[in-house]
Amino acid sequence: MTELLDPTSEREPSHRPLAKRPADITGKTVGLLDISKPRGDVFLDRLQAALEKKGVKVERFKKPTFTKPAPADLRHEIETKCDLVIEALAD
Repeated sequence: MTELLDPTSEREPSHRPLAKRPADITGKTVGLLDISKPRGDVFLDRLQAALEKKGVKVERFKKPTFTKPAPADLRHEIETKCDLVIEALAD
C-alpha cells in the first residue's frame, strides 16, 4: 500500500495499492504527457531518447495548461494509443 497525502486536506492519508507494472516494456507504447510546466519537455526529450533506444514506441502528448486536469478528449486519446503513461512534472 502507498500512502498519498492530499495537499488540500491532510487530516487522513489515503491508502491505495500501486498500479501493476509490466515486467518488460519492450514492444509497448509509452505515452509521455507534458503537463505544460517549464522544462518538462526537456525531461521528456531525454526520456524519449532512452526509451526509443530500448525499442519502445513513444507517443507525446501535452496538456493545454498545468493549472487544470487534462481534457477528456486528450485522456481518451492517451488511453486508446498507449499501454503506459509517464507524466512530466518540472519547473
